[in-house]
Amino acid sequence: MRASLKQKILTVCDRKIAAKGSDVGLSFYAFFANKNDDPELLMEAAEWWIRTHRLDHFEKATKIRAMVQAMDGAARDAQ
Repeated sequence: MRASLKQKILTVCDRKIAAKGSDVGLSFYAFFANKNDDPELLMEAAEWWIRTHRLDHFEKATKIRAMVQAMDGAARDAQ
């Protein structure tokens, strides 16, 4: 997953958690505007969410944030 998408996911998760608490749920659509202005990025997020991890339509923002943060840790451990 490209770094810009990871950062976008983390930013949105943090904002949602701060506004609505740690039980707030979201879908991968939360990372995009209603206008489909970057279909490749949207498909990258959908691929990660649906095919790679088989997540439900709505998941807790804390879970998604932890998964994305763990990706960076796994990449550092592989080096």
